[in-house]
Amino acid sequence: MLKKFLAVAAGLVLGVAVAAEVELRSDHPDSYVVQKGDTLWDIAGKFLSKPWLWPEIWHANPQVKDPHWIYPGDQLTLVYTDGKPQLVSNRTSDSGAGKPPGNGRLSPRMREEPLDSAVTAVPLAEVRPFLLSTRMLTKEDMKSSPYVVGLEESQLVGNQGQVAYVRGIEDLAPGAQVAIVRPTIVYRDIPERFPWDGVPRTVETREWDSETTRGWRIEHLWKATLGTNHYYERRVDVLGYEVQEIGNAEVLRTGDPSTVLIKYSDREIVKGDLVMITPPPPFDLSFQPHSPKSTPSNMRVIAFSDALATVGPHQVVTLSRGAQDGVANGQVYALYQPNERVRDFVKYPRDDVRTIFPNKKAYVQLPEEYVAHAMVFRTFDKVCYALIMDGVRPVHLLDVARAAE
Repeated sequence: MLKKFLAVAAGLVLGVAVAAEVELRSDHPDSYVVQKGDTLWDIAGKFLSKPWLWPEIWHANPQVKDPHWIYPGDQLTLVYTDGKPQLVSNRTSDSGAGKPPGNGRLSPRMREEPLDSAVTAVPLAEVRPFLLSTRMLTKEDMKSSPYVVGLEESQLVGNQGQVAYVRGIEDLAPGAQVAIVRPTIVYRDIPERFPWDGVPRTVETREWDSETTRGWRIEHLWKATLGTNHYYERRVDVLGYEVQEIGNAEVLRTGDPSTVLIKYSDREIVKGDLVMITPPPPFDLSFQPHSPKSTPSNMRVIAFSDALATVGPHQVVTLSRGAQDGVANGQVYALYQPNERVRDFVKYPRDDVRTIFPNKKAYVQLPEEYVAHAMVFRTFDKVCYALIMDGVRPVHLLDVARAAE
């Protein structure tokens, strides 16, 4: 549950001079009382032109081990230290709400609050499904994962209260709890052209076909890693297999296959669904919005949720780089529409004889256009999930991600 991952706040202190110049909004308030439903991005946006510079004006007490938290009802006041703007919480001040103590020191105080009431960087309601029910598997995970091989009375689908038969969990003891997941999407990084034409790479997202037999594991792994041209496709890098948890079960009897009782399912269980014997990896919500130090190469939007063509603020996207590329939770990226190569029909009309053969001069490369900001909230090895925080136009697939500046 989310509660177990939220720490109790201990207190805050006035930070040292900011490491980078920050620009306050012209209409910023002198103080602000935190409201229920606020996020760190919302609060930072009331004071800063660039909300991802929040850490530059807000610092935790280095003497307090647990990360600080802000709660609804706290009053934040803008003060200046050596000419640098700083935000101070009334919970850290000995001299009253919004006023730093006379000696400039702030005293940490314990505060008892419900663990899930603290203000977080992103709205939990928007990202909860991606924290609790989604996993990212590697190619090796896909090959070795246990799977449903059959259902009771040779039924085509299984539901809560019914028995299923699973291969690959014979080492578990009766009573063990397992999760049932279904592959949904394959993310791949592939050569844009044949190897002898160069090495530019692009990204690709493929939906998983709804096969109901064991055969999909072989057929789809073949398609996802080899394809129709072995020499070309073997250079493909699988970024991850996204799977959704659709139910859970209890082991009744072990063997090959083992017998499990479906305790819960929000979809019908079918042959070929995978079985996870380990709990989902924990997630961390104690991050703050910040700009990454650098941007991984060719980082793009490769999928999004609850939409067919475009997404906007408070919708989730998948980006094509992850922890192994230096991506971390809280990093804010600016998304750009890729530059497009268009024909200049003004200077080179359609009937211009100079363009009978390919003429590079007849084409022009348009500049990239900013579309939105996205904050990473869950990171895997080769991909990450990010939430669109704001934007000036819709986000499309293959939009380019660059470090917010």
